[in-house]
Amino acid sequence: MGDLGAIARAVGDEYLRVRRTTPFQRKALRAIGRCRTEEMGSVQTVCDNCGREHAVFRSCRNRSCPRCQFQARVAWLAARESELLPVPYFHVVFTVPESLNIIALHCPEVFYAALMRAAGNALLDVGRRKLKADLGVLAVLHTWGQNLSLHPHVHCVVPGGGFSFDRSRWVTVRSRTFLLPVKVLSRRFRTLLSQALWTAVRDGKLERLPKSVPVMRLIAQAAAQEWIVYAKAPFGGPEQVLEYLSRYTHRIAISNSRILRFDGETVTFRWRDYADENRTKESTVTALEFLRRFLMHVLPDRFVRIRYFGYLGNRNRTRNISDARKMLGCVRETSFSHRAAKPAVLCPVCKSRERLPVLRPPPLRSEHTRSIA
Repeated sequence: MGDLGAIARAVGDEYLRVRRTTPFQRKALRAIGRCRTEEMGSVQTVCDNCGREHAVFRSCRNRSCPRCQFQARVAWLAARESELLPVPYFHVVFTVPESLNIIALHCPEVFYAALMRAAGNALLDVGRRKLKADLGVLAVLHTWGQNLSLHPHVHCVVPGGGFSFDRSRWVTVRSRTFLLPVKVLSRRFRTLLSQALWTAVRDGKLERLPKSVPVMRLIAQAAAQEWIVYAKAPFGGPEQVLEYLSRYTHRIAISNSRILRFDGETVTFRWRDYADENRTKESTVTALEFLRRFLMHVLPDRFVRIRYFGYLGNRNRTRNISDARKMLGCVRETSFSHRAAKPAVLCPVCKSRERLPVLRPPPLRSEHTRSIA
C-alpha cells in the first residue's frame, strides 16, 4: 500500500527543485509530508480496550491532505443537519470544455471563482424564469478526474422548491424527477462563465497565462460549443442528502486507499474509467508525475470551495430556512442519526480501534519558500 505522505517525503524536495510551484502548493506539500510524523509532535493517549499508553502523532489539518478531513467533514455536516428541508433534493453537475483547462491551470483563483458563480447563478436565473421562484443552491467545486487529470466541475445540490417572488408562499417543483431544463441551464451557464472570463481578460486578471495562449480566441471557441450540464436522479430524502454530502464536500483528489504501491520511484494507483463502463483500472506513473497531477488540485489559500446561493446564502440563511419550514408546515426540525464522532486509530498493542480527542497541530515554522521562476 502507498501513502501520499510517504511519497511527499521521498521525492518532495526533488520535485520542488525541478518543477515550478505556487506558494500554496509548496505549503500543502510540506504539510502532507509532515503529517503524522515525529516532526509534528505527538500526544499521549490510553487505549480504551487494553489500557496501554502510547504516543499518537499529530495531524497537519491541511485541507489537501487525504488523512485530515474527518473532523472538518463531521463539523460541517453537523452544521448542515438543521438546514435540510422536507422536500426532494436534486443533484446537478456543471462541466466546462477541456480547452478552458489552461486558464484553470495558470489562474485558478479567477477561473474557479467564476465557474462557481456561473453555476450557482445559472440555477437561480433559470429557476426564476421557469418556476417563477427564488431557489437555493449549495455548490461544491471539484477539479479532478479519476485518473488525477484536470477536470473542473461543480456539483450542486438544490432543494426542490423556493420562495415566490413576493415571499408569500412556497413554490414546489412539480416533478419529483426533473428540476429544470438541462439544455436551458447549459446555455445560461455558458453565457455567464464566458462573460466572466471576457471581463477577467479586460481587467487584466489573466496575465499569468503564457503569452502564446490566444485567450480571447480560446474563450470564443469554447462559447461556440454546446456545454454539458448533467442532472442526476433526485435524492430520496434528507438522509440521502447527508450521505451524499459526506462523500463529496470534503473529498480530496485521491485517497490513500487508491494508492496501491510506491517503490520509491513509481506510483501505482487505482481509478475508475467512467467512459469504459465504470471499469476499475490501474495506472503506474513516476513519483514526480504523480505529485504533479496531485498538486494541480491544491486550491489557493483561502479559496472557498463550498458556496451557497439564493435563499441558502450565508447572510439570511437561518431566517430563510425558518420561513421555508413554516410555509411547508414543518414545525420541528428533522432528526437524523448522524452524530459527530471522534477519529479512530488502531492501537499498536491490541489492534483495536480507539477514539481520540481532537488534536490541534502546532503552527508551521516559518520557512523560506522557493519562489516561482
